[in-house]
Amino acid sequence: MRRYSLALFFSFIIYCTGQDLQEGLQPPSGYWNNTFIKLYLALGLVDLVDLSPEIPPSIEIFSDIVFKETEQRPLKLDIYRKKNIHQPAPVIIFIHGGSWKTGDKKDYLIYLLHFAEKGYITASLSYRFFQEAIFPAAVEDVRCGVNWIKKHGTNYGMDTNKIVLVGGSAGAHLAMMLGYSQNFQSCDTNNVSPRVQGVVNIYGPVDLTTDFAIAQPVLPEFIGDSYENMPTGYQDASPISYISNDDPPTLTFHGTIDNVVPVGQADMLDKKLNENHIFHEYHRLKGWPHTMDLAVSMNNYMKFYMYQFFKKVIPLNL
Repeated sequence: MRRYSLALFFSFIIYCTGQDLQEGLQPPSGYWNNTFIKLYLALGLVDLVDLSPEIPPSIEIFSDIVFKETEQRPLKLDIYRKKNIHQPAPVIIFIHGGSWKTGDKKDYLIYLLHFAEKGYITASLSYRFFQEAIFPAAVEDVRCGVNWIKKHGTNYGMDTNKIVLVGGSAGAHLAMMLGYSQNFQSCDTNNVSPRVQGVVNIYGPVDLTTDFAIAQPVLPEFIGDSYENMPTGYQDASPISYISNDDPPTLTFHGTIDNVVPVGQADMLDKKLNENHIFHEYHRLKGWPHTMDLAVSMNNYMKFYMYQFFKKVIPLNL
């Protein structure tokens, strides 16, 4: 009986960590809960992505370009593109996560290189954390980075009329704030439209006024006060507050066992975008947690559907 139970247990593990036959079309099998994920990780049964991949010889990088000077530090961005690009290419801007208090613009190197190799020009940027400046500083910083790319991107071969913002977790929150709101300007905006052609939301928070959200200790630090003392600040910092029927197409990935940003946040976003008749693709991924794209199978799945989305909203200039 014991041998049978062990065999059944490990068969279940293999089933849960295996990839579907139609990888990239059907989502990889998920997990029962976060406890099982920790077990599989401990047993070495989950293939994880390399967060520091080698730079392919076909890609050139323009690093640490200062786009904004602040009292705390200069804010910088990196640009990745294929060598010998002969015509303007669409732009994908990545915004890292980290609970608005940590992270690095190189955190999404695996995505930056992947889509640069496909012919897009990719960029990643820094922003101030709440230890340095509270909301809306981070939103204003990212807006300044996007404005800089719109003003100077042609010097790097960019088609600045085709821009998509991609963010994960806190970075997704910032991407949606920029995509859905025309506010939060703190830089020169002469002859620069704030609009982008798409947003990719990877398990980001959309409504900071829910009971779960306001109970998180990070939010008073990000916004500068408690919800009880400043409820309008939490509403102002919620992307869902700004959604209207002229907002850009959106692609969302969110796992159903995410215990950092509950999947209900993505459900609310899906409902609101549908109500406003905004083109939206929602991947509600059963049995997957926060930072699910650290798993190779899920990372490949997400890259596949991101590419399909990019081809629709910012097609390459062939």
